[in-house]
Amino acid sequence: MNPPKTATAEQIVIGGSEELISGSEAIAHACRLADVDVITAYPIRPYDTVMQYVSQMISDGDFDCEFIVAESEHSQFEIVKHASAVGARVFVGSSGVGWFYAFEAMAVTAGLRMPMVAMVGNRALDDPGAFGVEHNDALAVRDLGWMLVWVETPQEALDTALIAYRVAEDKRIFLPCAVSCDGAFLTHSQAIVNVPDQATVDSFLPRYDRGDKLLHPDNPITIAPQANEDWVMEIRRQSDAAMRRARGVITEAYEDFGDKFGREQEPFIERYMMEDAEIALVGMGTLALPVKVAVRKMRAEGRKVGFVRVRWFRPFPTEELQDALSDVEAVGVIDRDYGFGSSFHSGVLANELRAALYPVENQPKIVSFIAGLGGREVNTDNVIVIAGMVADAASGGMNDQDTYWIGVRE
Repeated sequence: MNPPKTATAEQIVIGGSEELISGSEAIAHACRLADVDVITAYPIRPYDTVMQYVSQMISDGDFDCEFIVAESEHSQFEIVKHASAVGARVFVGSSGVGWFYAFEAMAVTAGLRMPMVAMVGNRALDDPGAFGVEHNDALAVRDLGWMLVWVETPQEALDTALIAYRVAEDKRIFLPCAVSCDGAFLTHSQAIVNVPDQATVDSFLPRYDRGDKLLHPDNPITIAPQANEDWVMEIRRQSDAAMRRARGVITEAYEDFGDKFGREQEPFIERYMMEDAEIALVGMGTLALPVKVAVRKMRAEGRKVGFVRVRWFRPFPTEELQDALSDVEAVGVIDRDYGFGSSFHSGVLANELRAALYPVENQPKIVSFIAGLGGREVNTDNVIVIAGMVADAASGGMNDQDTYWIGVRE
């Protein structure tokens, strides 16, 4: 493991530096700034671009870490799981079916309360094969004890990765966290990003400290016990308690991040033109770009449409969504995923939102949409059509019990 780094006066740029980089490169910068000790790699698109940027930084002498190329996705997750147990700050990632190949290791990581940070380059699951974005890969671990967060821009990818380490490694939590970056739309697209200076990051992100839970010859403890019926329920309950505590720790981290970096944001959701909205659209990830453009167009025409972007999916922002959506007449949920055979044949986000809004006194009508699967573009025209259907549901002219697939050839 590397000792904490101290930035020299020459290295510190007040406020950081501005760079034109992709979402994958932003994640690589976050790993460097977090002084990650162990990174494992196995190539699968579109996540593999992170590996390329990390290896380039190491080759250039800008980043010192153990960079291990494994023989499979399963192995790379196993390596960092064990490295985390001995006190190393770790990073790993994958995409699509590669994420699934590591599923056993990911389940164990959550059960062992290892604060691994992983990046998911969201892509469609095979078969049929596709490199474009879908969210079902990351969503597969939603009930295992993983924290899940979706980002919209390269800047948010960098910032959120740093916040993810702060939250996951907090001794009140010790849970893994997956930062989801939409394949191609974010992993490969460039934007101007403020890359913070090392001193500011060091003031925000303390070193990873396992305390008396460190696996070490001088500290004889048991890791991964076979508990069976004797203790499994108690262990699960402890994980549940940690996930419940995560809400407060996430809020603390965002407040401190805003103070130190000057980029303040609501932690769990983003509200866009929601002040007087009569109908609202809800989605995650880079879907926000065309939705925001469409909302501005509709606002210019006098239509009171707003947008809510879900950042953190686990823990799910129930209270925030109830607050944001309780005064609208209808909500349209745009899923970049699917839940075959689920209630209303909806996507995963739509059914989570239905559950969250069930206790609301003036519950809005909820219409679910599935769009953009396999990386198909969701354009502003699609969004305007969706908003029209949601407005029809608000006035009683459309069935809000159905799920509508948008942009599908007949």
